[in-house]
Amino acid sequence: MLTQEQVNEIKEHLRKSQNPLFFFDNDVDGLCSFLLLQRFAEKGKGVPVKSFPELTEEYFRKVHELNADYIFILDKPLVSDEFFQKSREFNIPVVCIDHHDTKRKIPEFVNYYNPVVQGKDASGPTTYLCYQISNKREDMWLAVIGCISDKFFPEFYADFKDNFPDLAVDSEEPFHIRYRSQIGKITNLFSFALKDRTTNVINMLRFLMKVKSPYDVLNEMNKNYFMHQRYNQINSKYQILLQKAKKLLFGKVLFFRYRGDLSISSDLANELNYIFPEKIVVVAYDSGIKANISARGKNVRKIMLEIIRDFTDSTGGGHEEAIGVKIQSKHLDELKRRLISAAGKQQ
Repeated sequence: MLTQEQVNEIKEHLRKSQNPLFFFDNDVDGLCSFLLLQRFAEKGKGVPVKSFPELTEEYFRKVHELNADYIFILDKPLVSDEFFQKSREFNIPVVCIDHHDTKRKIPEFVNYYNPVVQGKDASGPTTYLCYQISNKREDMWLAVIGCISDKFFPEFYADFKDNFPDLAVDSEEPFHIRYRSQIGKITNLFSFALKDRTTNVINMLRFLMKVKSPYDVLNEMNKNYFMHQRYNQINSKYQILLQKAKKLLFGKVLFFRYRGDLSISSDLANELNYIFPEKIVVVAYDSGIKANISARGKNVRKIMLEIIRDFTDSTGGGHEEAIGVKIQSKHLDELKRRLISAAGKQQ
């Protein structure tokens, strides 16, 4: 959690900004974090960050294009030194809000808020931290969506269930809620829409910045037709991949490698982790040159980082039981072999 002093500081940054630009991680936690702050401040634009693992210097052109006077970076643990240097060069304040455990040194001029790194109460994803700041009851449903998507059960879920009983289930297990209630449908609508072309992503952000309730997302209408169309397009492919992946168990490891025109490894890994909670789940989207990997399971960050340190041009980061990794495709077979061996040695 953020301290009250930190909450007040961030509110002051939002107040001082005239035209803030929010860079957020390209997932549901990042999206909901942006929406909570934008709807609270009633100003600013959002840019989903698709580069992995860093927010790279190339994104700084958006600051100029949108004439931003303040930068907020949400749910993005790694930011390139060049990006920070650009912000200092143009004298634009930077506020980072994150919940990942990272060793990256943050420049002193950056206003950095991360309970995990700063030794505070470290529970909760970035959405949870942003809801501490906004605290708008009418936006509680967005906070629930973001928290549940990141496998975190917020204490205000009971209030959500009282207000939207038909969308909730009686459980305190985040992924049971996600995959057994309409919260999961909204989560996938958000996640799949983020994977659309830029014009539709912008339209989605504009729609969600003004939307009144979760029913306005779930019920198809002219204003959200593109979101439902994208959901239907991806979900049909998603279900086929999910069924294929469920068959690829290797002892304590589920290892699924796929190709195609759609990278949905994180979504697949999360649901497979729910189906096989005792397994280490690895889903690799193989482009032929690089592989984007989402891994889930007990102690998976330590295991994966130890393996990929021997691979050239590899990167990775995340949480103890959820990590994203990028390696060269040629290393996938060796990664699988080492992972099965390491998992077999775990108690």
